[in-house]
Amino acid sequence: MNNAVHIPERIRRLTALADNLWWSWNPPARNLFKVVSYPLWKSTRHNPVRMLQLVRPERLEALSHDVDFLTQYDRVVAAFDAELDDGHLWFSEQHPDLAHPVAYFSAEFGLHGSLPIYSGGLGVLSGDHCKEVSDLGLPFVGVGFIYPQGYFRQRIPADGWQEAVYDTLNFDQVPIHPVFDAHGNRLILQVTLRGTPVHVQVWQLRIGRVNAYLMDANVSQNPPWDRDLTARLYGGDQETRIRQEMFLGLGGVRVLRALGIQPSAWHKNEGHSDFLVLDRLRELVQGGHTFDQATEMVRDTTAFTTHTPVPAGHDAFPFHLMDEYFGRYWQEMGISRERFLGLGEYQGRFNMTVLALRVAGRTNGVSQLHGEVSRRMWQPVWPDRPAEEVPIAAITNGAHVPSWISTTLKDLFAEYLGQDWKQRHDDPALWEQ
Repeated sequence: MNNAVHIPERIRRLTALADNLWWSWNPPARNLFKVVSYPLWKSTRHNPVRMLQLVRPERLEALSHDVDFLTQYDRVVAAFDAELDDGHLWFSEQHPDLAHPVAYFSAEFGLHGSLPIYSGGLGVLSGDHCKEVSDLGLPFVGVGFIYPQGYFRQRIPADGWQEAVYDTLNFDQVPIHPVFDAHGNRLILQVTLRGTPVHVQVWQLRIGRVNAYLMDANVSQNPPWDRDLTARLYGGDQETRIRQEMFLGLGGVRVLRALGIQPSAWHKNEGHSDFLVLDRLRELVQGGHTFDQATEMVRDTTAFTTHTPVPAGHDAFPFHLMDEYFGRYWQEMGISRERFLGLGEYQGRFNMTVLALRVAGRTNGVSQLHGEVSRRMWQPVWPDRPAEEVPIAAITNGAHVPSWISTTLKDLFAEYLGQDWKQRHDDPALWEQ
């Protein structure tokens, strides 16, 4: 954080609190930042990183001697440290022998309004997953993009027509940090697109106990047209989309490999990252497995969540684009072009959702009704089965309770259900009382 030198030593941990989105679902931490400067809290759209850059040094100096503030500060820091400590959360108590993380791929993460790298429900689900697994202590790592232009804000001018306003994200003003390699250099990886290496920088975002690694193509090694690949969420024509999705899937695999992370499972939140299974298949075949063996290994460790209940919401690419961008892959996977394209072939195109359905051991919709709709919608992928036997389960979207319950209700629950209601909120017995 740029102004860390101006923060007195007694309250220096404010920077650590601001740099971890844990504060976003913990009211005492948010209240602490409001005390620092409520006008700045409002004007920065609740962004403590930016707020601490703007607050006057003399204000921080005064707070470092304010007994009431220091009491509040010490309590929040102690809760933060206890939450991030190992060994006391649900997962570590129930499954102490499991340490390899779930790798969770998503094109968007809806974590907080000050970090506009999401558009809607899919991103909010990703954000809630990250927060909930942090609370549970589940080993988990997120993989996605950091978009310099984020997703647009809607503005309605005097003529009544919607305007899309894209704000450029200043990376120095949000809680992300570059990832460095073993030599102390910024981690820059390559993804080959149509025979040309395209470079990607990796950034780290802390969400409680969870690390999310976000990729960015806006680096000096790339020509201008490649730097824009990760500029905006959900933009561009089909060629832009296939390039973005190669970046997310293939680049994400390379990020985890470069960091030495060996996932126990790979979870794809919608089909945007489905190309990762092609890279994993290629790796396994190159390592000596047959294609059929590799397919079973990938299937056993892959989960897929499908969201959109209409065909138009599922990316499908013409075969000539697949030839252009994946022309070398079927040789490296030890199969023919026809078998390669058959992994995603559906209605004469390469369909990303069909690829996911065919090479995932677990698939789920996001509600009971959506599960029924999805089974009917994708029944042609299993022509020998009736719709009710299509292997698409349903897990109704959950909400991360601490993020979505108002402060007033939280106080009410604490009064009547006990101060530890948040830790017990998924226990039916709590609510039966």
